Amino acid sequence: MAQVVRLGSWNVNGIRAAAAKPGFAWFHECGLEVIGLQEIKAMPEQFPPEVLAHPEREAFICPSVVKKGYSGTAAFTTLRPLSHELELPDPAYQGEGRIVHLEFERFHFFNGYFPNGGAQSLDEGGRPIVDRFERVPYKMGFFESFLGYAERLRRDKPIVVCGDFNIAHREIDLANPAANRHNTGFLDLEREFFTRLLGKGYIDTFRLVHGDEPGRYSWWSYKTRARERNVGWRIDYFLVSEELRDAVADATIEDGVTGSDHCPVTLTLHL
Repeated sequence: MAQVVRLGSWNVNGIRAAAAKPGFAWFHECGLEVIGLQEIKAMPEQFPPEVLAHPEREAFICPSVVKKGYSGTAAFTTLRPLSHELELPDPAYQGEGRIVHLEFERFHFFNGYFPNGGAQSLDEGGRPIVDRFERVPYKMGFFESFLGYAERLRRDKPIVVCGDFNIAHREIDLANPAANRHNTGFLDLEREFFTRLLGKGYIDTFRLVHGDEPGRYSWWSYKTRARERNVGWRIDYFLVSEELRDAVADATIEDGVTGSDHCPVTLTLHL
């Protein structure tokens, strides 16, 4: 008999702020077996109690320890994992709380908050300086480290990876591709990595199910009423390794769910 596993992923842009908004009811009511959250911006002891209160959901929280109130991921599951790991094995990419890895009987699950290529700092007068490319080398190194680790684990069983990838792969994946050709998230080297990732046998499940359906985004800037006008980017994904292609039953973008500048994405597997 096939096992149906339903998974979700959501960049909440701060778990404490998101949990206080009406849209966070989705987290409590969705009924998914596995949920990955990104950009939690909190230590485990700072989580709102109601987020951890589900009697059947086990929580695995990976906070940023290098900078408090920054980054971080968490995974919640009603399926008992065989094992779990926080962060990537490479020490060069540890500390920001970007990966939760759960090993299940049939697949390895990764929840990732992959780095943004830009950074913001302050000048001597305390004014913000934005370097659009400061973290691109770190971002690409993180992706290479992740891919190498996933490929090693894939020798044992298939891979499911979800999260905020901070890359819009193709022009169809953002509203204004021409205006963003030189912005991180849509740089050629970032998109080329994503193409190479798919070439290694990883499947963009939303495109597998929905083809080239336009205007489907998962992130909208808080500026200029971007969400109201659907001027967005699709940077949140569920990818599966090729061995799970036939198991993909559905993949959605829950763009009616509010509470963050991102919306949830989901995947249904028939194993």
